[in-house]
Amino acid sequence: MEHTSPGYLQSKDAHLKRLSRIEGQVRGLARMVENDSYCIDVLTQISAATKALESVALALLDEHLTHCVSAAVQQGGDIADQKISEASAAIARLVRS
Repeated sequence: MEHTSPGYLQSKDAHLKRLSRIEGQVRGLARMVENDSYCIDVLTQISAATKALESVALALLDEHLTHCVSAAVQQGGDIADQKISEASAAIARLVRS
């Protein structure tokens, strides 16, 4: 399958910054567990980290649809079908998680 530049190229720095913040949240979660923090407080922070990851995933999905899938549809043929199938599978994985 042909690969072009990723759809998120224009917002790569913003995504990396968000992922770094999420990484910090996860390290904070480990500290909370190490320090025997209250269960509900840990769960609240897990929920926040999960939502932050979902937000990044949705942004990446949107960029994939508007860049990669759109370009493939304009190109037509098998590549369009492949990109649409990939996007559908990615959406299904996100919905299941």
